[in-house]
Amino acid sequence: MAFSSRLLSKSKQVLGIPSILHQGHAIPVRHFAEEAARPALKGDEMLKNIFLEVKKKFETAIDVFRKEKITIDPDDPAAVAQYAKVMKMAREKADLFSEAQRIKYTIQTRTQDIPDARTYLLTLKDIRIKRSLSDELGAEAMMFDALEKVEKELKKPLLRNDKKGMSILMAEFDKINQKLGIKREDLPKYEEQLELKMSKAQLEELKKDALEAMETQKKREEFKDEAMIDTKSLDVRNFL
Repeated sequence: MAFSSRLLSKSKQVLGIPSILHQGHAIPVRHFAEEAARPALKGDEMLKNIFLEVKKKFETAIDVFRKEKITIDPDDPAAVAQYAKVMKMAREKADLFSEAQRIKYTIQTRTQDIPDARTYLLTLKDIRIKRSLSDELGAEAMMFDALEKVEKELKKPLLRNDKKGMSILMAEFDKINQKLGIKREDLPKYEEQLELKMSKAQLEELKKDALEAMETQKKREEFKDEAMIDTKSLDVRNFL
């Protein structure tokens, strides 16, 4: 029972249900737009509606996890792909954002009032670092170099409302994308790769937590002679 309850707690955390639902942007902006369009509500009533909406999304997502098999094996590409598939199914049914959509939303909300291109790029860098996203191609440094080049030509900082200057910068960015082999039509593929990467990381964390839970239980007198089981044999559905 100790192991079951511990794994239940950890599995919910790593599967991302509470963390996804807890983030303000997990509830689509249209939800709040709809709330604003309705007759004015008292504070308590509005909070109640938001709570019920989050609760509904949580229960919808959990229902998917109760039905779909997840194998805790981050080293098996098939298990990672299945986990990503289940997560996508849960998000779609509960109307939650994907990782790519959350990143896009974060960028939109954090940069909408930024007037200049340099601060915009610095903000993108900050978002990337905080979300533990790597820049293996070195595109970020190239973008700053391109901005430096454009600002030297303009002899002033580049503002985002400077249509001519921004068009020059975008042309430089297009050259970078071409050099790195990045195509706009391949964006869905990049998003899929990101989801698989995140899924692998979450499975690794889930495996780590499961092993820690079993190690803790094994220290108890009544379990000291029991052999630890392989995490691949665990069925998360039994703990939800």
